[in-house]
Amino acid sequence: VGHLLRGDRPGNPPDPLKGEQVHVVDLAKLHPQAQMFVVGALLKDLFERKERGQYRGRVFIVLDELNKYAPRDEESPIKDVLLDIAERGRSLGVILIGAQQTASEVERRVVGNAAIRVVGRLDAAEAERPEYRYLPASFRQRALILPQGMVILSQPEIPVPLLVRFPFPAWATKREEVLEDNSAEALRRELF
Repeated sequence: VGHLLRGDRPGNPPDPLKGEQVHVVDLAKLHPQAQMFVVGALLKDLFERKERGQYRGRVFIVLDELNKYAPRDEESPIKDVLLDIAERGRSLGVILIGAQQTASEVERRVVGNAAIRVVGRLDAAEAERPEYRYLPASFRQRALILPQGMVILSQPEIPVPLLVRFPFPAWATKREEVLEDNSAEALRRELF
């Protein structure tokens, strides 16, 4: 990220439009203003290049904590860029995938332009917010008790929401899950 923050060094920034590539930008250790700057700079550059036709393929942008970048009741330096992507992005092949704990905290026009919506467990107050009115009442009630790993998927091709269960990962996600002895006999003992 140094090439984005310093002007005294030449940089070789990643090209997010290089074909068939996955780029992950970890912002966790940056100051919140620097996070906003990096996200804004990358999105603005990517969207402008797509508008100019410099890349014809689809681009998927996954942005965690979307409410931080496009808050409902506050201003954000990159809110307009995200609104532009949400409103016109699909026609250019730019797909925004936003993740947040509460959709009610995200700018209405960003949420309103979502074609596919995925809802995990909600609290009762959040489930009654207008952002979730697309779900039938029975699904809003079900969202209050969803177990971990299960979500409700709503998308335009099927007229009713679907319950989806994420499969248990085939790999260890915690240190205590790592099996030191991975011989066939040890695996048999562990699984059966």
